[in-house]
Amino acid sequence: MILDHIDNWRNYSLGPAWEKAFGFLGALDPSAPEEETKIEGDRLFARVMSYPTRDETSSNAVLEAHRRYADIQMALIGSERIAWYPTPSLITKVPYDEKKDVQFFDYERAADVQVSMFPGTFVCLFPQDAHMPQLRTSSEVGNVKKVVVKVDLDLLTM
Repeated sequence: MILDHIDNWRNYSLGPAWEKAFGFLGALDPSAPEEETKIEGDRLFARVMSYPTRDETSSNAVLEAHRRYADIQMALIGSERIAWYPTPSLITKVPYDEKKDVQFFDYERAADVQVSMFPGTFVCLFPQDAHMPQLRTSSEVGNVKKVVVKVDLDLLTM
């Protein structure tokens, strides 16, 4: 997992796809429409979305990981907390779906590592980074608008 301020993305030399992803992110503003945008076909694309945050005990909270894509997530409006777990330590709830590139895990306890995303920060999650996004950052439920850039791992230089 990488967590940093958007201004520091160049500190991570992960290749041309990384640069394209951050070129797209740098051009977004809070008024961006909620839609999927192809940056480089199915290998590099972005989704802008909005939703209310929730508590990790909510039946709608999901613990997931991906195998084909890295997720670069950035809040545009509001904030959210993401609980992080090492993927190998988890018990599978729903087996990996290759078409959707997602595997779901049982939520058994609060994560030891949790990060909060606010506008201006980003988090990059890899296959070893199981994550539960959409969590509230305060005692009140809030609304967040964010973007997730999906980067095919084969495009990254690691």
